[in-house]
Amino acid sequence: MHGGGIRTAITRNDAGMTSGPDQTLPPIGWLQKYRLRLKRKRLLWHSVRSRHDLTCLSDRTRLIAPGAILAFTTVRNEITRLPWFFRHYRALGVDHFLMVDNGSDDGTAEYLADQPDVSLWQTDASYRASRYGVHWLTWLQMRYGHGHWTLTVDADELLVYAHHDTASLRDLTAWLQDQGQDAFGALMLDLYPKGPLGTQTYEPDTDPTQILNWFDSGPYRSQRQAPLGNLWVQGGARERAFFADTPRKSPTLNKIPLVRWSRRYVYVISCHSALPRHLNAAYDGPSGATPSGVLLHTKFLPEIIGKSKIEKDRKQHFHDPDQFTDYYDHVASGPDLWTPQSERYTGWADLERLGLMTAGGWTGKTLPGKTLKS
Repeated sequence: MHGGGIRTAITRNDAGMTSGPDQTLPPIGWLQKYRLRLKRKRLLWHSVRSRHDLTCLSDRTRLIAPGAILAFTTVRNEITRLPWFFRHYRALGVDHFLMVDNGSDDGTAEYLADQPDVSLWQTDASYRASRYGVHWLTWLQMRYGHGHWTLTVDADELLVYAHHDTASLRDLTAWLQDQGQDAFGALMLDLYPKGPLGTQTYEPDTDPTQILNWFDSGPYRSQRQAPLGNLWVQGGARERAFFADTPRKSPTLNKIPLVRWSRRYVYVISCHSALPRHLNAAYDGPSGATPSGVLLHTKFLPEIIGKSKIEKDRKQHFHDPDQFTDYYDHVASGPDLWTPQSERYTGWADLERLGLMTAGGWTGKTLPGKTLKS
């Protein structure tokens, strides 16, 4: 184990939940169920309306075959990250990417339009007003994702799971279906370099974990929230470095990125929570028993210094962006996030050993005949 290691501290308030494939959420009353049903329908309606924000630049959806695994992403000025993003997810077995470009001016849209497995839409509408791109992606998921396993990730998130180096998403999702699970959760794990932010060199089409190769193994805390039943996980490097005095404002680290989609489904807050609420049972946090993965968060590439200054002015990434001015200033100052307790990233096996992901019985193999057909 590299570094001193930070003990993973989990604080739970799960209201008597059990874990595993048959996990059930705390019960709620009929009035709460009714309100959640209305909320889901309202969010779906807003998503349908948001289609008017989108202009299609490249429509290759005719190539989507039954059983294809689809990825949905909103991007803005990610030309540096995209080559490795595609290399990673194509290797995992994503068949088609449905992407929304939100006003890029660095060549991102042109690059995406040239990709043979990408369908691309573009908009200059407000990212924050679209619920951080969720409305746009929900509309595309309603139209193209129904019945497919869908992966919803940002350009700076790389999903890893137990045996991902030898078993594809098709293998994993076939196993999940065999277990009766329609969703797969993950911890968003911040990776950072050793040395001040912005002083490293990164070449596109190279593995970002070669320079972002450190992380905090803990502490993390989780709490099950009512009435959605979604987990709320916080802690880790960004809280330690930027929110030590206001930990409740630190980033939410739980996501449900992989879902066997239905046009009745909707994400509520990014991919942190979803409706219907049973989807939120798919993730029970670090050290939980339910199968889970990790989203390697590559936010802290050298370009973070310039991007922080830009996003501070754009005010598109938080409900009340003025409260996070100091956060952007601190990131832009180029702090060194490394400490003697930092863990070096070497692969998924260490993440499982540290309790940050759980195989949950998944061995990387599926029974004959269980692999999904594309």
